[in-house]
Amino acid sequence: MPGWVSWSARFVITVCRTFHPVIVAIVFVKAVGFGALAGIFALTVASIGFVGKLFAEAIEEISMKPIEAVRATGASFANVLVFAVVPQVMYRFIGFMAYLADSNLRNSAIVGLVGAGGIGGTLFAAFQRFDYDFVLGIVLCIIALILVGEGLQLAVKRVFRQ
Repeated sequence: MPGWVSWSARFVITVCRTFHPVIVAIVFVKAVGFGALAGIFALTVASIGFVGKLFAEAIEEISMKPIEAVRATGASFANVLVFAVVPQVMYRFIGFMAYLADSNLRNSAIVGLVGAGGIGGTLFAAFQRFDYDFVLGIVLCIIALILVGEGLQLAVKRVFRQ
């Protein structure tokens, strides 16, 4: 990549990683009001910073030999990415995305506690009502979603491993 693209991307990733998702959620609650939109924005900013850093590290660690081989055929930049870079990092990217989904599910509960809506807001309201049966139901749903996500991740990894 050209230097200006790399440094611009690293700047955006660094800015997104600077603040905790709860702080970002508070800022977005003030900017767009209470509700799920503030939570979505907060988790998006946190996700860009987290997964961007992991993706950048994974791409920096790839072997240059496949890239040189594909370039030697006269391939375009896009073909080099598709046939030399992506196959080397796809397996790790799937793991990163699965972890990010788990993390966002957990963070959505925390972000909801500060007024950003979503499952955290519902969980907080149930705690305030002392409706512990409903709280248990929400917690069990979160656990079930994480288990389903883990199963999907393993299935997708199996497909890309072959």
